[in-house]
Amino acid sequence: MRNVFTGAVIASAAVLVFSSVAMGQAARSWKYDPADRAVDAGGAAPKHDLSGSWAGPRSGAGVPDGERGEPPSLTALGKELLEQNKPIGKFSPAGTNDPTVRTCDPFGFPRSATDEIRGIAFATMPQRIVLLAQFQNVWREIWMDGRELPRNVGTAEKNSPDPRYYGYSVGRWEDDYTLVVDTTGLDERTWLSGSGYPHTVNAHVQERYKRTSHNDLELTVTVEDPSIYTKPFTLGKFHFRWIPSQQMDEKLCVPSEVIEYLKAVGDPAGSDPKGNSGRY
Repeated sequence: MRNVFTGAVIASAAVLVFSSVAMGQAARSWKYDPADRAVDAGGAAPKHDLSGSWAGPRSGAGVPDGERGEPPSLTALGKELLEQNKPIGKFSPAGTNDPTVRTCDPFGFPRSATDEIRGIAFATMPQRIVLLAQFQNVWREIWMDGRELPRNVGTAEKNSPDPRYYGYSVGRWEDDYTLVVDTTGLDERTWLSGSGYPHTVNAHVQERYKRTSHNDLELTVTVEDPSIYTKPFTLGKFHFRWIPSQQMDEKLCVPSEVIEYLKAVGDPAGSDPKGNSGRY
């Protein structure tokens, strides 16, 4: 009888243990919880380190909206190219020629740094930092090994690199808490922003990620492209907050779903060919 009783006690204990584990696992979520917010400034930030996940504006984590820059001053070529682009804010889904809205083409850079930025993450690796964007699950390599940016992207020179949707990026630490990233070699099919501003392959974009505390991050994006714009200009300043759980949602642009939406709703709604349907 003693052996039977002992076995029953052990079995009961095992059930309780496994039940507790199962309950603990059930309590964990595979989905980003915006209520799991960073508290206050979180103390001193680690030096030369942005590693981890960050919630952006309109993520549900209480992050303030960014401060958009002023409209840039364009050259004659810039005005000509801008007139060819029809942003959704002016022309609606039926009238826009935004390649992401119509066919789920990649945002490209720097649009990926300022548009749909509900979540980003940084991973530190030897000689490089990888930046991950939640929208479209995009990743970028930022090389920290001292190399120079390529100067002959898209030219007829032998072994010249091809333009890329997200360009070629190098980074450096300006101080203990500010990462400066320079990028060039951008594919000209992409837009600088959702407003349709164009760029050339020679555009130079600079990101400045400043960690103002353990839990707070600020980003400013500056563009220089002399053949399109009369002077350098900023796309604005954007804010991010540390994500304690280090999880982000999957947010994709799925071509088949976009096709169905445009067929059922977007295109039948029509558009104003003069672009008066909304604010630019």
